[in-house]
Amino acid sequence: MAMVPMTLERIPATRRAGLDADRPIRVWLYVVAAMIFAMVVVGGITRLTESGLSITEWQPLLGVIPPLNDADWHAAFERYRQIPQYHVMNAGMTLDEFRFIYFWEWSHRLLGRMIGVAFALPLLWFWATGRIGRDRLPRLFGLFALGGLQGAVGWWMVASGLVDRTEVAPLRLAIHMTFAAVIFSAVLWTALTLGPEGRTPRPSPIRRIGAGVVLGWVLLQIFLGALVAGNRAGLVYDTWPLMAGRLMPGETFSMVPLWRDLVENQATVQFLHRMGAYVLFALVIIQFVTIVVTARTATARVSAFALGFAVLFQILVGIAVLLMHVPFALALIHQATAMAVLTCAVVHAVSVFAPGRMETTLLAHDVR
Repeated sequence: MAMVPMTLERIPATRRAGLDADRPIRVWLYVVAAMIFAMVVVGGITRLTESGLSITEWQPLLGVIPPLNDADWHAAFERYRQIPQYHVMNAGMTLDEFRFIYFWEWSHRLLGRMIGVAFALPLLWFWATGRIGRDRLPRLFGLFALGGLQGAVGWWMVASGLVDRTEVAPLRLAIHMTFAAVIFSAVLWTALTLGPEGRTPRPSPIRRIGAGVVLGWVLLQIFLGALVAGNRAGLVYDTWPLMAGRLMPGETFSMVPLWRDLVENQATVQFLHRMGAYVLFALVIIQFVTIVVTARTATARVSAFALGFAVLFQILVGIAVLLMHVPFALALIHQATAMAVLTCAVVHAVSVFAPGRMETTLLAHDVR
């Protein structure tokens, strides 16, 4: 059966009015998603500059105010000088050098607080003015709760590096990063599915399963990439396609217990991240071929193509990061591109799981 194109004229007037009313909510969610994307990038800068442990306290409200005078700066610096990272990595650091790393950690936390405000205040306004129906409230308040939990997870991560370590625990870093990716995905998914259900038929179950598997694998790759970053594994095995002259180094899977090997062994985490990238690329190619051959919506085809291109670019950047011994700029691009891949994966998954809603949501931008 041929696909009937969706146009605004085919949407009932009452639904068109609903789309117009939902436009501020969509814009709000897109802005929040963009802020989360930016926070992940700032988090990458914080990690690459070794700034994450510069603030040794968690003050959700008072922490928004940075040191304002010399006495405050010296007090903050003195607290930092009590933790192992200072003695092992930064002994002799000047106050100006401390201010630099403090700035990035403070900026990262400030952006997190700004995201909370940017989500909470409009949510309360839309709720109070009746723009958000009861059916949407649980999801939106759930997203807000996840954001609050992410703040606690962030402190849980930082706390792991304040006593017996010179850096945060790799597993906690990976959980913090992946949790941010999950929240970003949920916000973007919600924004893309606000429209009413259209008449566009869904692709077959196998293609929906494929899109779901790809999205899940992207999140897994982000988790594995954070483990590589947390263990500084990219600085150890900096050749490609082999690792120390072998497909799988002898050090792989050599630690006990196994769970510790999977999260703290530099050879293991990088090997899994590399193999995961190859598997992801294969999954994306398979999904692209099946979608292009049979998909009934242009959105699914275009998003599948964009996803394939983003994954290929990310693999090339990852290889360059290794061969060039993890330069700052490329490492940051690698982290930002991971979020771009995730964006493409979410858009593609929505175009397959809810093509009717996505199509009407996209058409809503043309509503006058």
